[in-house]
Amino acid sequence: MEVRVNRTLLLIALVLVVFGVIMRLLPHPANLAPVGAIALFGGAVLPRKLGWWLPLAIMIVSDLLLGFYNGIIFTWAGFLLVGLFGMALRNQSNLFRIPFGALGGAVIFFIVSNLGVWAQGQMYAHTWAGLVQCYEMALPFFRNTFFGDFLYAWLLFGIYALSLRFVPSSEPEQISR
Repeated sequence: MEVRVNRTLLLIALVLVVFGVIMRLLPHPANLAPVGAIALFGGAVLPRKLGWWLPLAIMIVSDLLLGFYNGIIFTWAGFLLVGLFGMALRNQSNLFRIPFGALGGAVIFFIVSNLGVWAQGQMYAHTWAGLVQCYEMALPFFRNTFFGDFLYAWLLFGIYALSLRFVPSSEPEQISR
């Protein structure tokens, strides 16, 4: 089966995976990494299959190097959902999708990942009060997630918008799966 893939978009995806992995490996404040912004960008700009696999590739490669942990499925699922959210914002202007995309992506990741902390961990009682306490204790991490998503989304969407203005486009090429 033949699939049309633009080599430039494939290269962008590979560069984003490398960038995302490196940034996760470098010391940084908790949750202040570009993975959410990359998931949002990939979902909004790249072909659907690349956008879907982009955050998962970053997480798999970096978690192989960092080690696995409880709740990994919730973390990965959170970033996959942010990528899907980015796909829903495909037809929006950057002035809309960057701030609202960063906020929406941070909220999605916050809800999903902290649900995993509560469900799989021993830190909070498995009650409604325990769930509420889990989310309350995670608010400082939400701040960092939103700030990182917002900052990196402006960077990614901005560089992409500038490249569209100054780099000539190429026609998609045929490659085999």
